[in-house]
Amino acid sequence: MANTKRKRKTKHRGNAAGMVESRGRTGRKPSAEEKTGGKKAAGAGKSGERLNRLDQPPTWRSAGVRAVLASGAFFGFLVLFFKRPPQSSAIVAVLMIGLYTPLGFYTDMWMHRRRMRKQQEESK
Repeated sequence: MANTKRKRKTKHRGNAAGMVESRGRTGRKPSAEEKTGGKKAAGAGKSGERLNRLDQPPTWRSAGVRAVLASGAFFGFLVLFFKRPPQSSAIVAVLMIGLYTPLGFYTDMWMHRRRMRKQQEESK
């Protein structure tokens, strides 16, 4: 019969929410390169890329791509869920591209200008 009173060999690292947190460095001392943040700098670069991308003004191409995807989803809903004929649904989808593209572009432009105005106010 197995011994059930045996003590555990390692600490249970889960918290109250059930998440297991990693223990951190327990081995050798970090080198000078590791101390300067080799991995952390790479991670910050990715978030920096996101900030740079948000600082770019919107383009008609990005608005067009988003409009095509949205109208494609709209076409799918019309055909699959509302049981509309595909020909009439395609006409509506093309009209929706014409509507969504400028609507998306000018909405993005408004959000971009608002973001730039807030950045200028923070820098003052």
